[in-house]
Amino acid sequence: MLLIAGLGNPGSQYAANRHNIGFMAADEIHRRHGFSPWTRKFQALIADGMIDGEKTILIKPQTFMNLSGQAVGEAMRFYKLGVGDLIVIYDELDLAAGKVRIKIGGGSGGHNGIKSIDAHCGKDYKRVRLGINHPGVKEMVSNHVLGNFANADREWLDPLLEAIAANAELLVRKDDSGFMNRVALAVGGNARSEPATTEKPVAKSTGQSHIRQARQQKPAVTIPKSGPMADMLNKLFGKKE
Repeated sequence: MLLIAGLGNPGSQYAANRHNIGFMAADEIHRRHGFSPWTRKFQALIADGMIDGEKTILIKPQTFMNLSGQAVGEAMRFYKLGVGDLIVIYDELDLAAGKVRIKIGGGSGGHNGIKSIDAHCGKDYKRVRLGINHPGVKEMVSNHVLGNFANADREWLDPLLEAIAANAELLVRKDDSGFMNRVALAVGGNARSEPATTEKPVAKSTGQSHIRQARQQKPAVTIPKSGPMADMLNKLFGKKE
């Protein structure tokens, strides 16, 4: 038996937050694999089902992120599971949006939900980290993670969640590399290395900074070779000999 925990904060006001991407992934796995209806137990929402022939429990802690370990630890003790039977899916600031990385154990990276699970369950469980980008400065982190995904983020978020659910059997088989490769292929070029923006993309790099490229660009103007208009335009733009 496996326990797959998706992390997030309970309540409709948090449902679309970047911090709730773990909940979103759990919901998509639940839908894709036909799990039982969500029920309340262990200070959480839980559902059971089968993935690749393996009995699996999905859990979404309802204790708020900072106390996630209370619910996960209670469920693990009830089902008599070891730390090797636990998979946790959560948001990762230090990964580009749409990127997925898996590791066993390690540090929390400052993620309070992971700190709580480490304290209640031990550290040597599988961590599926879903990139949401870093806002760039520490002071903006809280607003970033508790802010909603932008509409433009759906370009990578929807394929990401669908691919996680579609390839969940690879997690069950412990084929972590295969899982990451499949998800990366599904997300493709939609993954973002910077936060979503409405600005037009910058032209392809020429080995110069964006500022220098901008400085060197000149208006594309066709100057007549002769006549009054040619004289005027030559004065404005300069005639090159």
